[in-house]
Amino acid sequence: MVRIQDDLYEAVNADWLSKAEIPGDRPRIGGFDELVINNEKTLMEDFSGFPKFDDPVMDQFLLFYKKAQDYDTRNKQGAEPVKSNLAKIEAIKDFDDLTSKFTEMVFENYGSLPFDLSVSPDMKDAIHHALYFSSPGLILPDTTYYAEEHPRKEELLNVYRENTVEIMEKFGYDKEFAEKTVDNTLKFDALLVPYVNTSEEWAQYAGLYNPVDISEFVSHIKTFNSGKLITDLIKTMPEKVLVYEKRFYENFNEIVNPENFELIKSYILAAEVRTATPYLSEELRVLGGVFGRALSGTAEARSPEKAAYDLATGIFSQAVGLYYGKKYFGEDAKNDVKYMTAQMIQVYQERLRHNDWLSKETIEKAIEKLDAMTVFVGYPDKLPKVYTEFKVGSGSIYEDSFSIGRALIRRHYGKFSENVDKTEWHMPAHMVNAYFSPDSNTIVFPAAILQAPFYSLEQTKSQNYGGIGAVIAHEISHAFDNNGALFDKYGNMENWWTEEDFKAFEDKQKLMVDEFDGLEIAGGKVNGTLVVSENIADAGGLTAAMTAALLEEDANLEELFTQWATIWRMKAHKEYQQMLLSADVHAPGKLRANVQPTNLDEFFETFDVKEGDEMWRAPEDRVRIW
Repeated sequence: MVRIQDDLYEAVNADWLSKAEIPGDRPRIGGFDELVINNEKTLMEDFSGFPKFDDPVMDQFLLFYKKAQDYDTRNKQGAEPVKSNLAKIEAIKDFDDLTSKFTEMVFENYGSLPFDLSVSPDMKDAIHHALYFSSPGLILPDTTYYAEEHPRKEELLNVYRENTVEIMEKFGYDKEFAEKTVDNTLKFDALLVPYVNTSEEWAQYAGLYNPVDISEFVSHIKTFNSGKLITDLIKTMPEKVLVYEKRFYENFNEIVNPENFELIKSYILAAEVRTATPYLSEELRVLGGVFGRALSGTAEARSPEKAAYDLATGIFSQAVGLYYGKKYFGEDAKNDVKYMTAQMIQVYQERLRHNDWLSKETIEKAIEKLDAMTVFVGYPDKLPKVYTEFKVGSGSIYEDSFSIGRALIRRHYGKFSENVDKTEWHMPAHMVNAYFSPDSNTIVFPAAILQAPFYSLEQTKSQNYGGIGAVIAHEISHAFDNNGALFDKYGNMENWWTEEDFKAFEDKQKLMVDEFDGLEIAGGKVNGTLVVSENIADAGGLTAAMTAALLEEDANLEELFTQWATIWRMKAHKEYQQMLLSADVHAPGKLRANVQPTNLDEFFETFDVKEGDEMWRAPEDRVRIW
């Protein structure tokens, strides 16, 4: 029997780990996933009789959901619904023809194009939107998968190749054409690899903000009429374009050019074919998921019923979330979570006031940022207006999704000329998650995460602090992680630190990087730099939760640390765990559960952990930031 002193995670979760089974249609099971599965079951039952709602958007959702479940019709239609869109790609004659049709293809919501121009809040002017430039991304999860020594590179690229050829044959293409198309697609993908951001680079926000004067941008992009494209998309000419991926921008003309036209055309065609499969026949739906399941080690496809649910709730996500929040999230829970959040913010302020490594000037700025923080709990007050444009017609669900996609694309580019709406949620209320937005200094706790083991009115206060309390404080801590700390109280990437204080903070970041870097798990090693922001948030979250719990009369740190270990329990296929190690900014669940408590003196006191025990960490090696 494993002792807590040797392995908190294994000791607390021993019974669950021995009994939990990964569902065949999922790559993992854990505290988050069990809630997702429960919510899925609840909502599928709610929608099973196609009830009439006093809500036109939800009525459209149910129409779409009903059509998604009509596999008889979908099977008769086969690949036919998408063929008119594929014909438009096939008809592109040359590179000039591609550039002339590019704006139309963007607004038509095609699956993947050779570069991307998108609208998001300007990181240094968070009231206004900016235009961002980036690559289309890669077929494999991360640049590390393309290294010759990666054990799965050839296997996965072969699965992609064979799977895509088979899908194209089902669409009616002959094998020779399909093979050539896929080979060209893989060649274009290989061209991108040296120039796209690594996962580590995507995780460092400061490196993503690369403003380029519009005249310089337009003159640099020589193979495309980027000026016309930009004005077509956002109806104006901005002062600058923000470049996410510098290497891709610098080498754009060598990648996207007439010489590579056949590769690019094949890339667009293959992407559209693959993107369409979830909306077509049952055979194509299952076939379209083969590559994704190979990546994650998932044993089987989702059932037809669950796949229809996934489609409908994915497209109408905010509407379904609002329904879920209003029906299942009570005022008692909302008030309790708001109280806990206020407590956490107060704890943070007190900890900052007693901070021994920051100057008074920086501490005051940090407290100002906490005071300005906006907190949203449960569900938003209203739906984004674009949902009123979601209409289900008499054709196929692919056509419906394409029509809805066009509405979303129009809305996306239409935002450029508007001020940023900082009340808009980026997650639906039925999603089991939470987030911090540095560009609005906002934390959001959707209703779905406010359940056991994270939160319950049936759990003790200490258990709730070890669960949702630590999650709440984790999100607050993101305001002061290596990325969030770059943003001021208004959400602008603006330095509010003294030079000396920020250097001290960078030194502490390095300690957190070193604490995790190289830890072995699931046949791989942790990249400490990739996961540092989440680890800083975990450390601050657990510390603040513990501090808040100790303010309660019935504080019980044994319950708190046990609950902390409980919420990170997870079983996953090895392939999925290795994919997360290369691309996910979160450390593996077991390490999140085990490492952070060993930075707190109170953990050693609570469980009488001594030198020689496997959970022991010498006092001088304990990392403390917030």
